[in-house]
Amino acid sequence: MLKKLFQSFRPPLGGQHHRRTTPEVINQNQHSLQRSQFSRHAVSIVERLQSAGYQAYLVGGCVRDLLLGITPKDFDVATSATPEQVRAEFRNARIIGRRFKLVHIHFGRDIIEVATFRAHHSEEDQGDSHRSSHNASGRILRDNVYGTLEDDAQRRDFTINALYYDPVNERILDYANGLHDIRNRLLRLIGDPTHRYQEDPVRMLRAVRFAAKLDFGIEKHTVQPIRQLSKLLREIPPARLFEEVLKLFLSGQGAIAFEMLVDLELFEPLFPASAQALDERPTYTHTLISQALSNTDLRVEQGKPVTPAFLFAALLWPALPARSLFLQSQGVPPIPALNEAAHDLIAEQCQRIAIPKRFTLPIREIWDMQERLPRRSGKRADMLLDNPRFRAGYDFLLLRESAGEATDDLGQWWTDYQEANDSERRDMIRELGSRDDSAAAPRKRKRSPSKRKSGGDGASD
Repeated sequence: MLKKLFQSFRPPLGGQHHRRTTPEVINQNQHSLQRSQFSRHAVSIVERLQSAGYQAYLVGGCVRDLLLGITPKDFDVATSATPEQVRAEFRNARIIGRRFKLVHIHFGRDIIEVATFRAHHSEEDQGDSHRSSHNASGRILRDNVYGTLEDDAQRRDFTINALYYDPVNERILDYANGLHDIRNRLLRLIGDPTHRYQEDPVRMLRAVRFAAKLDFGIEKHTVQPIRQLSKLLREIPPARLFEEVLKLFLSGQGAIAFEMLVDLELFEPLFPASAQALDERPTYTHTLISQALSNTDLRVEQGKPVTPAFLFAALLWPALPARSLFLQSQGVPPIPALNEAAHDLIAEQCQRIAIPKRFTLPIREIWDMQERLPRRSGKRADMLLDNPRFRAGYDFLLLRESAGEATDDLGQWWTDYQEANDSERRDMIRELGSRDDSAAAPRKRKRSPSKRKSGGDGASD
């Protein structure tokens, strides 16, 4: 699978970094797109901006996806109008962002994102920190340098995202040979890859996401610098990485995205503790995470809901047992050791990826359930069954077993218990008690009849 994703095709005419100033124009009878396929709100924005004398196009993922027969999630507009000029045209518009100023135009629950054409940053631009700012490694901190349509095309990340659709004339403008790469199912960065990754290291994650999602190969010059530059991800704000990781793993192709992240050495900057577990216990860690992501991919395909909490619980779990055992070796009892290890692991992970509290709490509850599920005697089994986190905890137990953890058939026991009627459940609990008694029998001392209490076989809780 990975060999298929990392491949090289002959570059389009003009070479790897060829800069086109005039686009290839693909007219209505030369492409498959129809304006009716696009959001009517997005089309109306383009029409209104053009009527007001501005250039405006539908751009990026919506054009790419429709050419590939995929239903787009978002419809973005690029225009020569500045954010302030766009806002002046639409009463339902709101300017957002400082690093990258955009306009959101609201139509009820639908939001259309409108971006002004961007240009490359000159030394003169960098003198104005409100417009342009870089850090020492070259990452763009502020990107509000506006330019022409031609400039904007060169500032796009991948060729397949630099296609502009004009719904008024129903034509496509292609500045970067994007149609060529769509036909060849190839992902290619525009410009010098090292420089473009330094500008925004998240482009490395986007390369993985698009290759996995679209089943595209990655052109060799585009993939070559990634391993060397992967550590640049440590500079990215943790809140932004949370959003990018969700896109990677909840796209329906999370399992292959994980394989690519590991292969390209991008997994360690995102999940350092889990990457260490992958080194120390490769088979178990790889199997558990891959299985969790495959299950998630299946749920996405079936249109079922997925929760980031379960996914992060699986991604981090392989790092937890070793930490808990270390604390136990220092004299901390098992359950407090697990709690302390879980707290520290999540706190460390949030330094890299800002997992919101609404997910970290369920992660802890899913892990806590792994300690509680083996304790089933008396009324505990029914109480656990009524716990709102039981299902997630039970599914997580099955995941651990599928990765090779020995649990004394605990998953099967809970599967049978859920399917049993009340009478059968009582028998299962009694059988547990008798099994525990027989296991403990050799260790019991025989007491003299005079000291034996009546009714001494009462169930313990």
